[in-house]
Amino acid sequence: MQRFHWRDEIRGLDAEADCERIVRILGTLEFPWDLEQALGLALYRTYAVPSIGQLLGDTHEFTERTQHRYDDTALILNDIMEHGFGPGRGRDALRRMNQMHRSYDISNDDYRYVLSTFVVMPVRWLNDYGYGWRRLSDHEIAASTNYYRKLGRHMGIKDIPETYAEFRQLMDSYEAEHFAFTKGGRAVSDATLDLMVDFYPAWQRPLVRPFTRGLLDPPLIKAFDYPEPSAFWRKGGDLALRLRARIVRRMRPRKEQRWARMSPNIRSYPEGYEPDRIGTFPKGCPVPHDMLTRDVGATGAKVPAPGQAVAPAPRAPETANAAPETASTAPEPTER
Repeated sequence: MQRFHWRDEIRGLDAEADCERIVRILGTLEFPWDLEQALGLALYRTYAVPSIGQLLGDTHEFTERTQHRYDDTALILNDIMEHGFGPGRGRDALRRMNQMHRSYDISNDDYRYVLSTFVVMPVRWLNDYGYGWRRLSDHEIAASTNYYRKLGRHMGIKDIPETYAEFRQLMDSYEAEHFAFTKGGRAVSDATLDLMVDFYPAWQRPLVRPFTRGLLDPPLIKAFDYPEPSAFWRKGGDLALRLRARIVRRMRPRKEQRWARMSPNIRSYPEGYEPDRIGTFPKGCPVPHDMLTRDVGATGAKVPAPGQAVAPAPRAPETANAAPETASTAPEPTER
């Protein structure tokens, strides 16, 4: 298999009709690590919008259950991408996500902004920052844009931009207008950074925090009221990621798909999970009848109790036919 095998396969696919297939190839075969980082930064940026960051802080989900919240977000988005929007596991994950979102007063403008970060940040990471082992083509950018437009429609978002350029304009203008400090946004940012640091071996952790902050652009640093990263960490992080891209370019193409659910950073559900049984169940949100829950914070929200991410196995029915079956295996009676 040649290094550009998957790029060549994508060229033969339609950017609209085959957008789901193209996004799966990009996310699990061509750029699994890169897109994980880019989409992580996309979500991270949203904390700097006061109406989003403060809401997330008020739910206590990102500060009290940071690992679970990280896992739930990654797994729900993974299932939608892996299984699609049709009936089955993908639609279950989409319904679970919509249940959580609709339990809060989130504006359509905030929804559109969050969607724009998912469209724009992967392109910026791979193409604009130069961290990809190759650049995304216009064809691939169009396919990714179409995929997230499709996701947005399933989420009920209105006035979705039609092109990548429109998404980029939306994201940049929204951030310029709305980025600002809030205590909730800062608390969520700190909790997320703490979690990211914990993903690495102990000897690397003192380096991970300044390295990560060095990747944050000045408006984001200002919105979280972080000290400006030094030139050493700014340039060092950039050079390290560009060097990684050159090394990856010389590797053989990936043959096995790498889904987010396979990441060692996903730790909350070692025995598996079902998408309709993870995440938060805010006040008024329906909870599976056979699932035990516990309360979180003072919000009235419930979350699955330990071991409840998989539905309990159904018990074998007790019937009156059990006695004859037992009798048939018993010894024959002795004649008198």
